[in-house]
Amino acid sequence: MGTVFSITVRDPGPGTAAVLERITERLHRIDAVFSTYRPDSDISRLDRGELALDDCDPDVPAVLAACREVAAQTDGWFTERPGGRLDPSGWVKGWAVEEAAALLRSSGARQYCVSGGGDVQTGGGPWRIGIADPRQPDLLAAVLTGRDLAVATSGTAERGAHILDPHTGRPATGLASLTLVGSPGTGIARTDAWTTAAFAMGPDRALAWAARRPGIEALAVLPDGTKRWTPGLPGHLPASGPADWQPAVR
Repeated sequence: MGTVFSITVRDPGPGTAAVLERITERLHRIDAVFSTYRPDSDISRLDRGELALDDCDPDVPAVLAACREVAAQTDGWFTERPGGRLDPSGWVKGWAVEEAAALLRSSGARQYCVSGGGDVQTGGGPWRIGIADPRQPDLLAAVLTGRDLAVATSGTAERGAHILDPHTGRPATGLASLTLVGSPGTGIARTDAWTTAAFAMGPDRALAWAARRPGIEALAVLPDGTKRWTPGLPGHLPASGPADWQPAVR
C-alpha cells in the first residue's frame, strides 16, 4: 500500500504470535488485490478493463460499495476515482487497519494499537496518539488521548499535495493536515474515508461538516500553521495540554 503498518499489544496471550502472522497474511492479501502500485492487482486490472468486477476478489465489490456510501455521506467530496483512475485507497487503508484490529480482538486482545499510514485504531486504553506537525514532521501538532480511538490524519507532509478535489480534479491546498477522531462505533475505515473527503473540502467546509457529524471531532492545521478545531476536540487532549487549547472554536 506504499506505507508502513505497526502493531502494539499490551496484553499478549498464547495466541498473539499466531494472530500477528494472520494479520500479516491478510495485509499482504489486501495489498495484492487493491494496490494501485501493482499492475497485477485486481484493482489495477479492473481499471484497465482486463478484469470484470464479477471476476474480482469478493472484497472488491464490497469496497466499491463502501466508497459510494461515503461519497453520498460527504456530498460527493469522496470518490473511488480521484483524477479519473480507479483508486479506492481512501477507504482501503483504514479498512486494512480495521481488519487487523478485528483479528486482534478475535484472539482475545483488548489492549492494542494498530497504526497504518496515518490511521490509528486502538482498543482499551487510555492511549496517547501523537499528531505530526505537517510543517515540521519531526514535531507534534497535538497529542490526543482516550480509549477505543479511531484517529485518521490526511495531509501534505509525507506525499505533498496528493489529495484531489473531486469536483475540479486539482490538488486540494486549503489545509496542511486534517485529523478526525471517531467514536468507538465509527471505526477507522469510515473515519479515514471521511478525513480524505473533508480534507478536499478545505478548512471552513470541513470543520462545519465535522461539527454536524455525531461522534466526530476534527483538528485542522492550515498551511501557515494556524490550528482550528471542532468544539469537542479539546476533550481528547491530555489534562496537562497546552493552555491555548480552549473549547471555543472558530
